[in-house]
Amino acid sequence: MESQTIQLNQRKDRALAFAKLAKIPGQAVKTSFLVFKANKYFIVAVDKIAFFSIRHESTMITCFDREEYFVKYSLDQIQNLLADKQFYRLNRQYLINVRAIKDVEHYFARKLLVNPTIIISEKLLVAKEKAGEFLSWLDNR
Repeated sequence: MESQTIQLNQRKDRALAFAKLAKIPGQAVKTSFLVFKANKYFIVAVDKIAFFSIRHESTMITCFDREEYFVKYSLDQIQNLLADKQFYRLNRQYLINVRAIKDVEHYFARKLLVNPTIIISEKLLVAKEKAGEFLSWLDNR
């Protein structure tokens, strides 16, 4: 059982490495994710995803219709599989779709506060070190 898990992880790592090499800047390598919820498998199209987040050490998909699904990829892996022009890594916990951004405000200590189109309890903050890069990404899409 353990050797099967190791082999599966090695195959996944090779596939992600290939996807990273094959990725054309601005274009998505992955167009959907297979998720499991309530004893059913679903295919979630990337266009339906508002953001990816980390909750309880697991990666979660939140869709525009507020449906949530766990996914078995890290945010780093997902970031390498998606279009740079469509998704941005706000911080260690969030990868957001540009269509999910309602507006952006200046926040304390030169950080930026991203207000999403979907109401969530957490504040989506961009560190002052990434604020310029984030605003440039928004402007040059």
